[in-house]
Amino acid sequence: MPGAPQCCCVPFFFFFLLVWWWPNFCLGGDPYVFFDWTVSYITAAPLGTKQEVIGINGQFPGPILNVTTNWNVVINVKNDLDEPLLLTWNGIQHRKNSWQDGVSGTNCPIPTGWNWTYQFQVKDQIGSFFYFPSQNYQRAAGGYGGIIISNRDVIPLPFLMPDGDITLFIGDWYTKNHKKQRKDIENGKDLGVPDGILINGFGPYHYDAAVVPEGIAYQTINVEPGKTYRLRVHNVGTSTSLNFRIQNHNLLLVETEGSYTVQQNYTNMDIHVGQSYSFLVTMDQNASSDYYIVASPQFVNSSDWDKAKGVGILHYSNSLGPASGPLPDPPNVLDTYFSMNQARSIRWNVSAGAARPNPQGSFKYGEITVTDVYVILNRPAELIDGKWRTTLNGISYLPPATPLKLAQQFNISGVYKLDFPYRLMKRPAKLDTSVINGSYKAFMEIIFQNNDTNVQSYHLDGYAFFVVGMDFGVWTENSRGTYNKWDGVARSTTQVFPGAWTAILVYLDNPGIWNLRSENLNSWYLGLEVYVNVVNPEIDQSEPLLPDNTIYCGLLSSLQKDQAQRVKFSSAASMSGAGRRVLLAFVVISVVCYLFNEVKDV
Repeated sequence: MPGAPQCCCVPFFFFFLLVWWWPNFCLGGDPYVFFDWTVSYITAAPLGTKQEVIGINGQFPGPILNVTTNWNVVINVKNDLDEPLLLTWNGIQHRKNSWQDGVSGTNCPIPTGWNWTYQFQVKDQIGSFFYFPSQNYQRAAGGYGGIIISNRDVIPLPFLMPDGDITLFIGDWYTKNHKKQRKDIENGKDLGVPDGILINGFGPYHYDAAVVPEGIAYQTINVEPGKTYRLRVHNVGTSTSLNFRIQNHNLLLVETEGSYTVQQNYTNMDIHVGQSYSFLVTMDQNASSDYYIVASPQFVNSSDWDKAKGVGILHYSNSLGPASGPLPDPPNVLDTYFSMNQARSIRWNVSAGAARPNPQGSFKYGEITVTDVYVILNRPAELIDGKWRTTLNGISYLPPATPLKLAQQFNISGVYKLDFPYRLMKRPAKLDTSVINGSYKAFMEIIFQNNDTNVQSYHLDGYAFFVVGMDFGVWTENSRGTYNKWDGVARSTTQVFPGAWTAILVYLDNPGIWNLRSENLNSWYLGLEVYVNVVNPEIDQSEPLLPDNTIYCGLLSSLQKDQAQRVKFSSAASMSGAGRRVLLAFVVISVVCYLFNEVKDV
């Protein structure tokens, strides 16, 4: 009635939430973003022949996950494949949260027809990464996509804002499906020369009628003259190192896998399997024609590989005609010395900020005392107990039916052993579930010694490590005299050349069980991986507990509820209880913030 006091329409608990959450939401805290992804087979013809590939929401490659550092990401994944699925987030560090890592040591796979919700924060990270399926050789069929983590507005870029942002996925490709490929690998067969190199899921431009049949769709990148674009290039292939170049254009390297680099121009860059780079490319040519974008195999000595080139087109808006003539020359395809020197030239930009305002070089890794040293040697595939297997220090990793992280959570003994050797032992090679026992906040030195004939790429989940040295020959204690202890680049994937070694340093400040693996699918599938166990001896309340949407398998299968009792596939309904509470709180606070701002404006 007129003149009567108006009651407050916001209950007391809303007021409490407002006071508690106001700094995070009304004044710009860490937001949540939600995605629904369906992973399924779709039909594509990247090399002119129809085949089954793995798509996400009907896309191949999958959607780009474009977020800003410190955002909370919630991705509900529905598995419509005919076999179990896990997605892993290559280079995302999942601070204190290996539950979301999406590899066999931490998660039970998502069964066919089920869905599972990943929930993680891209905490204090920036840069260019990608995701892919980690099980059953599935990456060879697709299922990959890009991850872009941008700086917050308060953290400046160490270069002018580009006029555009372009993601390129390059990788070797076979028309044989991934199930037949993995069967061949199990039987010790070499997959041979790939049928082609894809760029963003497309085959090569028709640059040579003798090599490329007509009718193959190719990638065209449309650009404006005079503008500068950021190109994020990922090698998502199975096992082939690729040289990337753009005809008549320089590649100004600015970032790799979450670290800003010293800015240097390259005419080409060797990008090994699993690696990601950012380049600034300025459109400074006269556009008399289009220009070739090329990704070609490195370190191969057979003419059969000549046909395996990825070729796209850079098209200026004022171009006078199509690209023609020979492709731009690569460096000597067999020159590993050139490639190693190029890799050594990539350095950390110690004066640039990254996810935080302090300079990257404020972490003086060269002054920290090393506490653990592992010399990890890989060898070519060999027969172990009648099976073709690859080994690290004589051990081929045997994935247990119960993930390591779950076994640790439920105190189940006998699933794994914390006895991975520091060096190669004088004993026969064996299959085993042997794990590196890492000490929390220790500073670990790992030397990868490659006794194979192919380049290996090694990736460590949960961390960025410092690449401090690489050389040909056998690593010795004296090799430390060649280490870069000031501006070695921090990244999550590094190459190791055949007959050579690469040394990394890593600060084990992220508790969890983390996968150290070969990114070469052939080697990884046959056992070239190990896990690093990092336990905080103190009770750490910030480390997430067992997710309430956990899928159980192996020795814990009896705990698993039927999918129909757990969730339905939608952004809200399929989240775990914690996720639903977060979403509810987000909605409530958004309404409260809106009401508050309306009252404030009045």
